[in-house]
Amino acid sequence: MSDNKSSVNQTAATAVPTKKAGMPAFTGLAILSAIIVSMLIFFFVLGNPANFVDGDTSKHPIEEGAGKWLGTVFKGGIVVPIILSLLLMTIIFTIERLMTLSRAKGSGNVDNFLRRVKMYLSSNNIQAALAECDKQKGSVASVVKSGLLKYNHVFNLPDLDKEQKLSAIQKEIEEATALELPMLEKNLVVIATIASVATLMGLFGTVLGMIKAFSALANAGAPDASALSTGISEALINTALGIGTSALAIIFYNYFTSRIDSLTFNIDEAGFSISQTFASNYKEVTVQA
Repeated sequence: MSDNKSSVNQTAATAVPTKKAGMPAFTGLAILSAIIVSMLIFFFVLGNPANFVDGDTSKHPIEEGAGKWLGTVFKGGIVVPIILSLLLMTIIFTIERLMTLSRAKGSGNVDNFLRRVKMYLSSNNIQAALAECDKQKGSVASVVKSGLLKYNHVFNLPDLDKEQKLSAIQKEIEEATALELPMLEKNLVVIATIASVATLMGLFGTVLGMIKAFSALANAGAPDASALSTGISEALINTALGIGTSALAIIFYNYFTSRIDSLTFNIDEAGFSISQTFASNYKEVTVQA
């Protein structure tokens, strides 16, 4: 048993740093890419001279076509590429989370998988349950398989009593769960941060736009109509982009946390079933003996 614990500890020691090391690299690359792409979109797509009257970006956007809307967004000012960066980050991390959670779910329905495992456990057919884990794959199956392997290992050990064996199984399930959860929750903090920051950046752009608008109104004599309209456009565009990006991030964050809670519940349910089955089967074996 000590050899088994040693191997588990070695596995945990090597697996956890690997997952942690991979996260900053991908996150940093995704953020940098989003910033670069958003700047290119702002200056070369939104700021294309063809989107403005007389090809002059200091003038109003053209009256019709897609250029009208692209030029209008460009008039939102320097805060626009910042919010675009946040929007691209939300899209990137949403796609990454969808792919990760899809792999974590496995190849089939998790509820059906758990029902089959419980059925095999009730008949004490551990090998069939392990085969189901290999077929299902994913985070839930990985945790269940770890618990079943420990179940097989400790069941007939003569030097441990029932409570020690049950404790070993539960500890194995907890360790396997601890290795899976960081992968499920990775990058969610980025999406949650964007949900808050996007709104604040939208308000920041709104304040800058209103400052320009009131500066135009404060001019002596006739107000500068062009500066006034530019300031109001900047305020409204940044507000719309910031709120839209924040809403998107909140929706996906809540969706992912709901999916993770569901998977975590399935893992806990499987762990409880394994522990209960062991306690029941061990009691039966003891009585027969």
